[in-house]
Amino acid sequence: MKKGGPFLLINRWRNKLSLTSLLAAAALILVTFAGLFGAPTERTSAASDIGPAVYIVPVKQTVESGLQSFLERAFKEAEEAKAEHIILVVNTLGGKVINAADIGDLIRSSEIPTTAFVESKAMSAGTYIALNADQIVMQPGSTIGAAAVVDSFGKLTDNPKTISYWVSRMMAAAKENGRDDRIAAAMVDPNVSLELKNKIGRDKLKGDILTLSASEAEKVGYSDYTAKSVDEVVEWLGLEGRTQVELNPSIAENVARWLVDPLVKTILLILGIAGIVIEMLVPGLSFPGIVGVLSFGLYFFGHYVAGFAEVESVVLFVLGLGLLIIEVFVPSFGILGILGGTALITGVVIAASDPKTAFISIVVALVVAIIIITIFVRMNRVRGIWNKFILRDKLTTEEGYLSAEVKDSLLGLEGVTVTALRPAGTVQIGDERIDVVTSGEFVDAKRTVKVIKAEGTWVVVKEVLK
Repeated sequence: MKKGGPFLLINRWRNKLSLTSLLAAAALILVTFAGLFGAPTERTSAASDIGPAVYIVPVKQTVESGLQSFLERAFKEAEEAKAEHIILVVNTLGGKVINAADIGDLIRSSEIPTTAFVESKAMSAGTYIALNADQIVMQPGSTIGAAAVVDSFGKLTDNPKTISYWVSRMMAAAKENGRDDRIAAAMVDPNVSLELKNKIGRDKLKGDILTLSASEAEKVGYSDYTAKSVDEVVEWLGLEGRTQVELNPSIAENVARWLVDPLVKTILLILGIAGIVIEMLVPGLSFPGIVGVLSFGLYFFGHYVAGFAEVESVVLFVLGLGLLIIEVFVPSFGILGILGGTALITGVVIAASDPKTAFISIVVALVVAIIIITIFVRMNRVRGIWNKFILRDKLTTEEGYLSAEVKDSLLGLEGVTVTALRPAGTVQIGDERIDVVTSGEFVDAKRTVKVIKAEGTWVVVKEVLK
């Protein structure tokens, strides 16, 4: 055999992939833990050491998990600083019901008095956030309401269970702060009709969704005051002279808000799965592995900063990735592969805000990644891992391979049968005993025979008749 052979190739590839996998795992951990400990908190002004402060917190984006995470941080900082008041500057078209509900719970459970200052608009889920504040102040020309539940296509949902749930949440939030809960219901349910003409000059008719202007909201008790700016709100609250601390989403939080978008996180999962699998199947390319690791790192970074991922989700993911790599070298009848895949998927799912949505994203990502992997493997079939396990050299004499001793030198020599040939047996030729066969005839022992054919290890003899 030639020195080295396929085993040398396998060992070289194993060392290369082991190094790659270690670097990939290390990079993933570094990227992820950069997110764990590197989420900054930015302030436009520092709280004074003298007297309590008023915290100004903007709510000027879509109501989703990123906003929820930011507000949780803002309220926590305000509580740690023992702030006297929190002013939420609301300007949003709404967003997800589930996040709005959690934000409402956050506002109600805070011991710090909260005022919602509606700047331009507080629509849909933004209305619910404002209703949970202790006071609502609106800017001239601003609006509040239109809180009907819509589906992913922007159409009003007709699911009675969903409508009932959201109506009850809106009514409870309004009633909690002494507001007319019927108006809250009219902002959600198009089937609700309400007489408001004596207050705002028009009634809420069946089929409409109620929206109130600043002046209308003040007339029906949904706005406590009308102010042009935050400073006017502070003055109305009697908090002038207090230190004002304005919190804004950090760079990390803004990036995380983009990373946890359903479409973006699905793309990250596709690139992560495809990149790592391609690196394993076609080792040495490096680029797919780097893309895969960075994609998964960004996925966990975004979900941690958004307040969803914990350390255990990262540990599960790295463990799953390690088991899948081990499965390549240590066949376990699929056991390690199943465990690794389960751990990897679990780590991804528990890192998300909504496990159901995360599971759908990873299923979609797997399907798309498999298509990408298949295309890539077909394009690189000569470089794949499978080539390391296939012996492609021809084991011929011309290539220098000798599988056994060649006996063509015996051709034409004579010898004496040591045993009877029936038709195989042993012949003494010179000083060597040779295993031979006849063409089918039997030859007794101690008879003279001649080698008539020698092909490799096959020696054919014929009796020499005298």
